[in-house]
Amino acid sequence: MIKIINTTDAPQAIGPYSQAISANGFVFVSGQIPINPKNSEILRGTVTEQTDQVLRNLQTILKEAGTSLEKVVKTTVYLNSMNDFEEMNKKYGEYFSSTKPARATVEVGRLPKDVGVEIDAVAII
Repeated sequence: MIKIINTTDAPQAIGPYSQAISANGFVFVSGQIPINPKNSEILRGTVTEQTDQVLRNLQTILKEAGTSLEKVVKTTVYLNSMNDFEEMNKKYGEYFSSTKPARATVEVGRLPKDVGVEIDAVAII
């Protein structure tokens, strides 16, 4: 069974996709960028601040799906510049200190809304 996950406590999708989909015991969370869900504004701060907002958004969506960051098994981190890797990685480590999911980190030419970081995730329920 496929279930669409949607919460008003996280940024709404900015295109024809869902915040997340639950299927067969997994939750697939769409890439999150640093949008403040309270006012829908893009956070233009440091990569540390942007990563923090992105992970809070992921956390909120996972909670709505009935799971948590502790049950994330895979993430993909997209960076505007690999020069920001260390800064992103430090903040990311604060959220994934006990469980460390598999991860890929890639530098991309451009991200939606010209942000510095985007992260998607797969979790178990």
